[in-house]
Amino acid sequence: MLKPPAIDGLVARLGRWSAGRGPLYVLLAARLRELIDDGELPPDTPLPPDRAFATALAVGRGTVVAAYDVLCQEGKIVRRQGSGTRVASAVLPRDRTRAGDTANPLFLHLLERPDHVVQLTCATPTTVPPEVTSAYTRALSLIRSDGLGYHPAGHPALRGALAERYTRRGLPTEPDQILVTTGAQQALSLVTRLLVRPGDKVVVEAPTYPGALEVFREAAAIPRPVSSVDGLDWPALVDVLGRERPALGYLIPTHHNPTGTVLPTPARRRVAEVAAVHGVPLVDDEALVDLGFDGAEPAPLAVFAPDNAVLTVGSLSKIVWGGLRVGWVRASAALVARLARLKAVHDLGSDVASQLAAVDLLADLDAIRARRAGELRRRHDRLRAELGARLPDWRFRPAAGGQTLWVRLPHGDAVSFAQLALRHGIALLPGGSLDVSGGSAACLRIPFLAPPDELGKAVRQLAGAWRDYSPSADPPTTLAPLAI
Repeated sequence: MLKPPAIDGLVARLGRWSAGRGPLYVLLAARLRELIDDGELPPDTPLPPDRAFATALAVGRGTVVAAYDVLCQEGKIVRRQGSGTRVASAVLPRDRTRAGDTANPLFLHLLERPDHVVQLTCATPTTVPPEVTSAYTRALSLIRSDGLGYHPAGHPALRGALAERYTRRGLPTEPDQILVTTGAQQALSLVTRLLVRPGDKVVVEAPTYPGALEVFREAAAIPRPVSSVDGLDWPALVDVLGRERPALGYLIPTHHNPTGTVLPTPARRRVAEVAAVHGVPLVDDEALVDLGFDGAEPAPLAVFAPDNAVLTVGSLSKIVWGGLRVGWVRASAALVARLARLKAVHDLGSDVASQLAAVDLLADLDAIRARRAGELRRRHDRLRAELGARLPDWRFRPAAGGQTLWVRLPHGDAVSFAQLALRHGIALLPGGSLDVSGGSAACLRIPFLAPPDELGKAVRQLAGAWRDYSPSADPPTTLAPLAI
């Protein structure tokens, strides 16, 4: 029998299965059939019991039974009393090399085909600032003089501009302390590949950025969670760093994803000093550092520790646009050189045009930041007001910055509610995918990136889904009409 976490993983792999048209059992059978045929559910894989699966999907038990019956008739699965339900042994998948695929809803929703569903899963800007077009225009005029175009450590102009920016923030930095990457996600992947071995412990916040958890899962690391629900429990973190000596610590101290909290300066100093004493490298993820509502820019953790103790990761994806795949790592020159050799093997260096455009955008970043911060504050306040008016039982703390609210449901669980919300046209990110401690099963991450009127419409759809949600009752087995 599948344990509950395995059920949640299967539910995540189903993606937006119920957002189409037609009877729910047909849609569920179709998606399970696709997973079986693609090898994501290999022969003899146990499938969840009817009632447990129905609860996780927020459908009636009859929906699951009917879907299983269809697949039984097709020979895709077998059902035996006392033995449960399994993928048939005779099924030959088209591709049996998918063991490393992600089941994280964040990535699965990105991989889904565009449809009518409102995306509240990915937290990144949806509009392209006007500065991007002009920056690329100027960048293209400079490419003719760039020689081979291979810069594994990053284009010298961008490394210099980033070093100068850190120096202005009180962290003296030379260009050879900067590695340019294809977004912050690649930065996390390279750092993990270099410093973490299978079975190593990695300290993470609970909850935290799900993309980092996927990187650590791929590395076969053992996550060691420390609570960050109401702000990082930094005394507990200090204790873990000293007692367990993990291979790496991953933190988002500034405008935390997903809670929006900021770690106070005294706590930053203490955490960085303890990590340095015990030889634990820390990753300070600053992808959201520019998104504070009050315009403040707290000091990087590396200000309080030697260069070999903290690796600072940054990106332009959140402050400018997700399609601008420019990130970086700021660390000691020796560590950057090792990371650059690793990156060279993977892609020979990031796109030159984007790097040159990034140089141009860094010169305008203060103006872009002021505009974005004001915009995000207004949207944050609109989302708060809409949730307070239409879903007053949902609990959350206002954010100090960033892009998301961390919301706790008054009852039920986020996985099953997210399934019902899909049938109301809303794709949500359940809290379990951000929290390896298991403590966020009733939580949702809700971004406030859409225009205010769209946020209002999305909350109306969520309120409609919540009215229909009853985790202890069997929902109808027919497709609910989409709230448009």
